[in-house]
Amino acid sequence: MMSGIRVFFTGDCDGFDALRAALNDTEELDVVGATPDVAAATGPLAGGHLDCILHATRSSAFPAAEIATIREHTRAPIILVASGGEAANMLEHALEMDVTDVLLLPQLTHTVVFAIRKASHARRQLQTTVHRGRVITVFSPKGGTGKTVVSTNLAAALAKHEGKRTLLLDLDLQFGDAAIMLGLEPGKTIYDLVVAPGELDSEKLAGYVAKHPCGLDVLAAPLRPEDAELIVESKVTALIEVAKTSYDAIVVDTSPFFHGPMLATLDRSDQLLVLCGLDVPTLKNVRLALRTLELLSFPASRIEYVMNRSSANVGLKVREVEDGLKVKVGHELPLDRTVQVCVNRGDAPVLAEPRSEFSRGLMALAKQISPKAPPNSTTKEAKRKRSLSFAKA
Repeated sequence: MMSGIRVFFTGDCDGFDALRAALNDTEELDVVGATPDVAAATGPLAGGHLDCILHATRSSAFPAAEIATIREHTRAPIILVASGGEAANMLEHALEMDVTDVLLLPQLTHTVVFAIRKASHARRQLQTTVHRGRVITVFSPKGGTGKTVVSTNLAAALAKHEGKRTLLLDLDLQFGDAAIMLGLEPGKTIYDLVVAPGELDSEKLAGYVAKHPCGLDVLAAPLRPEDAELIVESKVTALIEVAKTSYDAIVVDTSPFFHGPMLATLDRSDQLLVLCGLDVPTLKNVRLALRTLELLSFPASRIEYVMNRSSANVGLKVREVEDGLKVKVGHELPLDRTVQVCVNRGDAPVLAEPRSEFSRGLMALAKQISPKAPPNSTTKEAKRKRSLSFAKA
């Protein structure tokens, strides 16, 4: 079933609970959750893929600090709901703080629903008029599952075999290995980018990526583990938003933790590839990760399960894993000795050994998730005119 417009409630004011109850009974809305304390909403805001935030305030003054806190975690449209103050005063500050609308309670339920619908529609319109790259996040809740091998080869396959402008973003911030697995020695890393003065834009980002011969751009993890502390959620958010305007695909290699940068990445992920393995500790961690994703309201429709080393004879079968996790494994990547050989050489198997079993499985995965080009309106118009001329003839 298609989910409705996903709405989250923050703050509190007179009549806000009654409004939430009324909206919860509205068919086209999906009320994800609520909390009066904005600071406690980090998880849902960062990982919920929300379509709209309703923030309530009792104050007659504009709640600038609370709006700024929400904006650190999500770019979803914000509607300010107040039980006190004047709309004109609120609207003046709302324009400056990127707030979509201001509503003073009491309001008719259908009026609020219309405001939510208008806000979410405007956001979708903006996303379709601006080039928006597809964010593909590769995640495993346990180390040693081959997460970085999959993410580096997936990015290389998208760049080389699918012809997509691709960025590999290494967000395994303390011990990232994406660059070394591709045989790169980057002069700059994500740490250098986030501490550099000035506003981040596409041109600035281009100056900090390493270029791979296959056409892939790589933004490497910091060289020192302690530098990871400076790469906070707001920096990751800004980085991904800029990258989406420059690339067709952004493949994100993550750490096995649900920390701030990971939550910011989840909020902007179009697809989450969860890596599974044929061993009990990995399956236990995957089960826990799925529960966390559910608590974060991450849409199950965006999760794809990938079984790595699926042909290993270790006493577990893929079907047993599916039954245990109650999920369907969408892709299987076989155990292949050429993978470790290529890793030790600093080569990507999909480039160095494209006919290997692993490479064939990985390229099939890349083909399925490769961003599809939007229809060419000029070509469609030319075809229409050609068909008209044929009809006249």
